[in-house]
Amino acid sequence: MYATIRRYEGVDNARTDELTRKIGESLLPRLSETDGFRGYFLIEAHDGVMSSVNFWETLEQADESTRIASNWVRDEKLETALPNPPKVTGGEVIVKKMVEKELVSA
Repeated sequence: MYATIRRYEGVDNARTDELTRKIGESLLPRLSETDGFRGYFLIEAHDGVMSSVNFWETLEQADESTRIASNWVRDEKLETALPNPPKVTGGEVIVKKMVEKELVSA
């Protein structure tokens, strides 16, 4: 399994709700329909920082997710809400453990 982490800095705090909604409505469907998709998490770190962590079967699929996310920002005209390109880190997941519990959406 491979993970991709995107850290967005300089996020327009006034548009956080809009971004969250649009991610759920249009980015997540694109990603989840892509071969190899295993999961997606969005983290709001405040102070204009948001990060996403997503999981893929192969490195190629993880790399493709970055292209999909970049195109999505452009397609949704979110360049002013996300004015800086993300810092992208990715690689093979070498240790994992996850406990499945029902999460409550914000």
